[in-house]
Amino acid sequence: MATWLPLESNPDVLNKYLEKLGVSPLWNIVDIYGTDEDLLAFVPQPLKSLIFLFPCSEVNEEFRAKEDAELKAKNIEYPAGLFYMRQYVHNACGTIALVHAVLNNPDIELEEGSVIKKYMDAAKDKSPEERGKLLENDGGFTETHEIIANEGQTPAPDINEKVYHHFIAFVHHDGKLYELDGRKNFPVPHGATSADTLLKDAIAVCKDYIARDPEEVRYTMLGLAPTQ
Repeated sequence: MATWLPLESNPDVLNKYLEKLGVSPLWNIVDIYGTDEDLLAFVPQPLKSLIFLFPCSEVNEEFRAKEDAELKAKNIEYPAGLFYMRQYVHNACGTIALVHAVLNNPDIELEEGSVIKKYMDAAKDKSPEERGKLLENDGGFTETHEIIANEGQTPAPDINEKVYHHFIAFVHHDGKLYELDGRKNFPVPHGATSADTLLKDAIAVCKDYIARDPEEVRYTMLGLAPTQ
């Protein structure tokens, strides 16, 4: 399995990444500073995706394995139009979360001939596993990711250093909220949502993550939202 440098959860860095990938400048990544109503009121609308960075603690890893097994046993199907991919590259979770956020919002324009447009065109009719393999072997993504990973405010860690945090994305699709995590075998449905309530509904799931491991404080929430 290939290994990339991890991305920093910094909107400035991630917005440079979106620009280099070929995502319309009308959309960008913003910080979500907390779960209180007053703080959520500052998040630009309409929110297209909430991206959540959380620690891979023992509690969260045990829950992930249990949830994945339950979904497999239920044989839950998800819409064919939901863009979901598996992760086959170490430390690629930030890239995968951004891809999930952008490609599940077809009204976000992509530059013709860009890295992400070429990837979408090649991956749109593939399985989640095939999409993950395409990313692993995509030279444009690999090169762009490496450039951006070295532009953070903190020095990039050694490529073989174990990374403790993981990015996932929440998106709205056909009236439902989906959690998209490339390490899981399936998208995770979280009930009804809408373009207007995506932020509130995704925050509720993030609160569940935080409640499972209350001693942990290293959580970050970001939003894909209109550029102000």
